[in-house]
Amino acid sequence: MAKTVILGAGYGGMATAVALEKSHQPFTIINKHEYHYFTTLLHEPAGGRNQFENYSVPLRDVLHRAESEILVASVNALRPQENKVVTDSGEVDYEYLVIALGNAPEYFGIPGMQDNALVLRSLDTARQVHEHIENTFKSWQEDHDDTRLRILVGGAGLTGIELCGELAEWMPELAADYNLPLEKIELINLEAAPSILPMLDEGLREEARRVLESKGVQLRTGTAITKVNPNQVELKTGETIDAKTIIWTGGVRANPLIKEAGFEVDPKGRAKVNEFCQSVDYENVFVIGDSAWFTGEDGKPLPPTGQAAEQMGSLVADNLIALQNGGSMQAFHFNNRGTLASLGAEVGVGSVKGIPAKGVSAALLKEATKVKYLWHLGGLRMLSEKRGQFKRKG
Repeated sequence: MAKTVILGAGYGGMATAVALEKSHQPFTIINKHEYHYFTTLLHEPAGGRNQFENYSVPLRDVLHRAESEILVASVNALRPQENKVVTDSGEVDYEYLVIALGNAPEYFGIPGMQDNALVLRSLDTARQVHEHIENTFKSWQEDHDDTRLRILVGGAGLTGIELCGELAEWMPELAADYNLPLEKIELINLEAAPSILPMLDEGLREEARRVLESKGVQLRTGTAITKVNPNQVELKTGETIDAKTIIWTGGVRANPLIKEAGFEVDPKGRAKVNEFCQSVDYENVFVIGDSAWFTGEDGKPLPPTGQAAEQMGSLVADNLIALQNGGSMQAFHFNNRGTLASLGAEVGVGSVKGIPAKGVSAALLKEATKVKYLWHLGGLRMLSEKRGQFKRKG
């Protein structure tokens, strides 16, 4: 049996691993942590909705078979010419490789952004955001510095907007917990583009704006950040805004290890793949999710989303099995199920299969996607274990 190695236990890597295990195919999955976390839900614990432990699952709770090897290690380099992966635990050989390394923040060359802004891209960084805000607000009583009560969120895509919705619901709780003047708390979203949530139609974008502004969020579109200093952003308008909390959600790019390994990449560092999600450089390497430069049927690169990564991962598992059994591989066709954005625990906007949804119905649909994912990950057992975990803590 060929040795298959999967790099990364995000949505794509886990989809590949789960499908291979169901087919009794051995593999090694290499991941920095011994758990899989729900990347698309990180705004929830960051914004105080629930406890952090509810947003991860131990890998061994999902991958049970002895033939499913889990290596907890950081990937330091890819050597596709040698069929090797270099980790901090040593070198790993493979016959087939699945690259699902996720993404890294895209700072667009903005000076000071990387050094002076928090990001939301892992369970650890979500915890950093949460604890930073809590500690900063708590310390207001020491000096009454109002910049401690100002939060700046850069980027009005899905991550930035969902984070703002969650934070807006957390602010009254923090004000009550630490005896803070609620009227002095400011939550400001800065977006260089002319609108928020560009993946949704105009009516839904306007509804999202209305809901967020009713919760006290200041949405400033057409406002580009040109520099980030410690506790301060500079804007293209010449204005500066002081704040003790600056969070960047403005974009992502592929893990830099891919470009460093010599793969043909796009401007975002994603490895070019063919219709089978197979590297155009190495036929025994598959690349999925945020790591893949896949051109869709519309001629445009597929955007980095959790649902795309899942679908790619499942297809690659089938193609790996087909390759090893002398069968034919299948081409990848993305089934866009839509986009849903939560604007807090009980309201949202989005569309499912082209049908728009907003308010409570959108929030319920968002919850349904969580249930569906847990079912896919571990069936009834996983659903039973995690039931109710995402409800706002009381």
